[in-house]
Amino acid sequence: MPSVRDIRRRIRSVDNTAKVTNAMSLIAASKMRRAQNSVLEGRPYSVKIQSLIANLAAQPMDDESGSQPLLAVRPVENATVLMISPDRGLCGGLNANLNRVVGNFILAQTVPTEAITVGRKGRDFMARTNQNLKATFTDLGETPLLVDTHAISRMVIDSYCESQTDEIYLAYTKYVSTMTQEPVIEKLLPIEPAELTAAESVGYIYEPGNLAVLQNLLPRYIDMQVYHAIVESIASEQSARMVAMRAATDNANELSGDLTLVMNKLRQESITNELLDLIGGAIALEG
Repeated sequence: MPSVRDIRRRIRSVDNTAKVTNAMSLIAASKMRRAQNSVLEGRPYSVKIQSLIANLAAQPMDDESGSQPLLAVRPVENATVLMISPDRGLCGGLNANLNRVVGNFILAQTVPTEAITVGRKGRDFMARTNQNLKATFTDLGETPLLVDTHAISRMVIDSYCESQTDEIYLAYTKYVSTMTQEPVIEKLLPIEPAELTAAESVGYIYEPGNLAVLQNLLPRYIDMQVYHAIVESIASEQSARMVAMRAATDNANELSGDLTLVMNKLRQESITNELLDLIGGAIALEG
């Protein structure tokens, strides 16, 4: 049976933990607000450029503009997964859910699959499971700019253009709401053309030509998709951390209340025993 002093020391430790987790929850909430704004502001552009690229890829191509390596569709002999994960933990089950989805995806592949990771948690997962890790990027910060992610998209483009890989998938945690974050895997390359009707296929005229426009837009499209996935992952991380730290604070406060109740019962029992000893001694002296 622990003593009152031991329980009081444990209550103090739990209270200190509650203060730390509450501070982390407040910090995550402020960062989450900025990350949410970045996601909501960038999502329309990301969706629109994706729709435009798919529409352009489905249009008849003009051969005089030359070939575009990013549009080449080859037999799949190698695949690459670009995994975007947080640098830190303490964000509930976000990292475990993403690791499970990516791990199952790699196991389901019938061709050799290599990985490019953004974030320490993804790097540690790939190293722990002995995956073929090609490159890793860390310490992008809480508010990265498009120029900060250019090296990542450049590596993706070079790998595909040089035929080092035949398919590239983007794995990240999509921000749905403050309480919901969804791990997703999307095909980044090759571009999948949209399914157009006969009227839609002749509805637009691009100058100087369909393929020429694609040659200028495709690198920007890859840059934007990678950057937006990183922003989505940051918003998901901060949301998950805020919810997890708030739950940890509530649990710590509840545990502190339970320990205080146990301590008061022990103190009452100790005082009762002392009173019984005094009464018993007085009766013995009178007898």
